[in-house]
Amino acid sequence: MLPGNHTGTGRVALTQAGLAPVAALIAWVLGGIGAGQAVLYGVLVALAVSAVLVWRERQSIQHPEWDQHRLLKLFIRTGVERLVLLAGLLFVGLAVLELAPLPLLTGLVLAQFAWLAAMIGHNDKKVR
Repeated sequence: MLPGNHTGTGRVALTQAGLAPVAALIAWVLGGIGAGQAVLYGVLVALAVSAVLVWRERQSIQHPEWDQHRLLKLFIRTGVERLVLLAGLLFVGLAVLELAPLPLLTGLVLAQFAWLAAMIGHNDKKVR
């Protein structure tokens, strides 16, 4: 069992990691190598942002002695870190690497659907 996959965010990160090569291959077949690279980059951006959340979640789990105020500060800091990371990576992808914007954002949005897929799959297991 991989570390972190026992939590919802860990399942999402694993789903996003599995989605990356599939989405890139489909985009490459449908739109060419440039589209494949942009979609892959978009999915990896979402994975990086999710990885920050998994890291901070695991950090909070390892410290049950932390009070609500410290956890609230960590929650707010995590949100800011994720936003800054997202903006920075999108800037790099669009301005520095000059990837196609539509495929890049499509990959990012597809990876966000991993949140939905992971939660639906988890809820299905609870019902059975």
